[in-house]
Amino acid sequence: MNVKHPFTLLGGLSAAEFMQRYWQRKPLLVRQAIPAFSPLLSRAELFDLAAQPEVESRLVMGEKQGQRDWSMQRGPFKRRQIPPLTERDWTLLVQGVDLHDDRVAALMQQFRFVPDARLDDVMISYASDTGGVGPHFDSYDVFLLQAHGQRRWRIGRQKDLSLVPDLPLKILANFEPEHDYVLNPGDMLYLPPRYAHDGVAIGECMTYSVGFRVPQAGDLAREMLMRLSEGADDAAGADLYQDATQPAVVKPAAIPEAMQDFAKSAMQRALKDPLALPRALGEYLTEPKAQVWFEASSTPRKLKSVRLDRRSRMMYDRHHVFLNGESWRAAGQDATLMRRLADNRALTEQDLAQASTGALALLMDWCDDGWLHANS
Repeated sequence: MNVKHPFTLLGGLSAAEFMQRYWQRKPLLVRQAIPAFSPLLSRAELFDLAAQPEVESRLVMGEKQGQRDWSMQRGPFKRRQIPPLTERDWTLLVQGVDLHDDRVAALMQQFRFVPDARLDDVMISYASDTGGVGPHFDSYDVFLLQAHGQRRWRIGRQKDLSLVPDLPLKILANFEPEHDYVLNPGDMLYLPPRYAHDGVAIGECMTYSVGFRVPQAGDLAREMLMRLSEGADDAAGADLYQDATQPAVVKPAAIPEAMQDFAKSAMQRALKDPLALPRALGEYLTEPKAQVWFEASSTPRKLKSVRLDRRSRMMYDRHHVFLNGESWRAAGQDATLMRRLADNRALTEQDLAQASTGALALLMDWCDDGWLHANS
């Protein structure tokens, strides 16, 4: 992708201009971001996904017996559990559809002007007339692509973030919209984090939400420490604490400073490897989601060309390549090849002709694991 070329998806802006002027700053409405766009999944296909236990889905009801009464249920949902299409004010949310459908996975690839480390998933929202999830804000960036029907979006910079109490959804108590838009199929609205919004279906509608990961500092620190602890025994060594010079004490509950220094030294040795933290981060960022698994496949004796499975997460840094929570040191021509695979999510026959014997063996292993697929 040439990030400096005008991009229809972004209303004629280049990806570079969008990231500089709008990303995490202000909303952007794009009419016909994808001209003549139509749903990639039919309503029946979406309902079938919602019935699968490995697919995260939710059903939101905004009205009960004519009164505003928010409720939410978690899937899976059998077809008879989904309200009739003629019933107003309900929404079915199906998360991570890109993990289950190649067409939706291909749609998400259009947003890779943002680092893969930030891309999360595509959620599809199906709503009956007047359906929605109420005025709320998200902690992450989101692109809202209208796929079918119409949805009215009211948005605003919300200062008062207080919520309606005792609800299963995080509904803003005092929503103050500043702009009002009706989106048609192919239209798209970008919203930065914490920008309040309320989307209401005008008739039957379907909306695709491209969401992004937002690591929280505390969660990230805990995850890094857990991963670093796995190699702490080798890194810190097996030295035992010694205190031959410890005098007798009159305050036995006081922790000796020497023991604190010993603990500090052990931590410093455990973190001595400058690549330990980047390696832990890369493994964490490429870890498949809990509901993802891969099926082993038979691999041909010779690879002509390969492509990553839609569920595979592959990234790299200066010293490693990462795939599905595992890491490998990489340098030289093989590193260039693996980085090309991560960026392009595929390698051609010409690419593979440059691979070393070791790199080809690794690619074959990934094919066996179902992480990579050989093209016939």
